[in-house]
Amino acid sequence: MERPGYDTHQASVATTAASCAASPRLTPTQIRVLRGVHSGLLNKQIAFDLGIAEATVKVHMTALMRKLNVRNRTQAAIVAQTLAI
Repeated sequence: MERPGYDTHQASVATTAASCAASPRLTPTQIRVLRGVHSGLLNKQIAFDLGIAEATVKVHMTALMRKLNVRNRTQAAIVAQTLAI
């Protein structure tokens, strides 16, 4: 059973990943947060691992999603995998 819009969505994420591969200006902390998301960690777990507040992780996630042009953390994790972060 095929989901409506699924192929379009995957193409959009792939296009985003390709465009970000050229110049994803991420800070070192944003990269560490993105690695945590890619590993499937919760914000609270990422915050503990990095020694920062959970609210700070949320701020980094907002900035990451803007820079990567994605709408949610699942899309961010897909981009992270594509970028081999």
